[in-house]
Amino acid sequence: MRGQFVDLYASADYLGPGAIEINRYQTEIFDIVRRRGVFGQRIKQVPATGHPSRFFEETAINAPTATQAFVDPRNIVPVAGMPTRLEMTVPLKALVSQLNYNLFDLEVTAQQSQFAYLQAKDLADSVDGLLRTHDVALWNGTDTSLTSPTTLQYFGVIGQIVAGGNTTTIPTTASIVDGIKGTIAAMVSSASYAVRPTAIYSNPVLLDLIDREMKSEYNVVLNTVEVTAGLRVKALTTQAGELPLIPDWTIPYTPGTPGTYPVYIVTEDLIEYHWLSDPNPRVFKLGLPSALTQQMVVVKFGAPVVKGANFAHYQLIVQR
Repeated sequence: MRGQFVDLYASADYLGPGAIEINRYQTEIFDIVRRRGVFGQRIKQVPATGHPSRFFEETAINAPTATQAFVDPRNIVPVAGMPTRLEMTVPLKALVSQLNYNLFDLEVTAQQSQFAYLQAKDLADSVDGLLRTHDVALWNGTDTSLTSPTTLQYFGVIGQIVAGGNTTTIPTTASIVDGIKGTIAAMVSSASYAVRPTAIYSNPVLLDLIDREMKSEYNVVLNTVEVTAGLRVKALTTQAGELPLIPDWTIPYTPGTPGTYPVYIVTEDLIEYHWLSDPNPRVFKLGLPSALTQQMVVVKFGAPVVKGANFAHYQLIVQR
């Protein structure tokens, strides 16, 4: 691109007697761009044990061949057993973002003193952008296996819950609230696992339908609870207690006739993010190349895992 001179008349807003009006801007940039989601801030953050990160899951107190039974006290014949445990793995994934600062542009901006904070804001936005990608992939990552990775993305929480087999549909004629409460009651009544769901996640569109149903069918306004600092949401009374109805814009839905709106009942204590070195993104400043650009690289290593995907979490597909 070649530099060129421009006509002052073309660059000025107005030229007149005693007046030359030129472009000036507010020093603050208007910014309400969506950044982080709630889900990634509520699940457990734990250090990875390595690559892949490993843990054991106990699936039964005793192996299937063992028995616990009443016997004749004069003819005691026990059958030996041992707990059933599985080795589980979590392959770590990498997220990266890069920002280049041109030396000339930095010095021009500094001399103008128009947007003095812009360099710091752009770097913060680069970190936020990486965390936004991270939050979207927590639910929607395209990998399909924790043992044999198929893509560079996370194996998303939605995919892990669906792979666990706990999914059902609430048809257009059925109550959304009754379907959710009934599913939670079934989860809590499990004789094999001590399940205590802690939250209900869905897109805000579906949660609005729940709010309307409660008002029209039962004339009830739901209580509110605080889920993160400064964020209060509605809560639904269930057999697991009052569970927050958390709106999450990263959960996809399909409008239509009928539309499909997924709901996720989760036990957040059993959803972990295994991080490497640091749970937060790290910023590295690279050396100046011949082009004299400052290169900033943001890196984050880790992966989510849904423990107890086949019993402690549930997907409901609401048709409306």
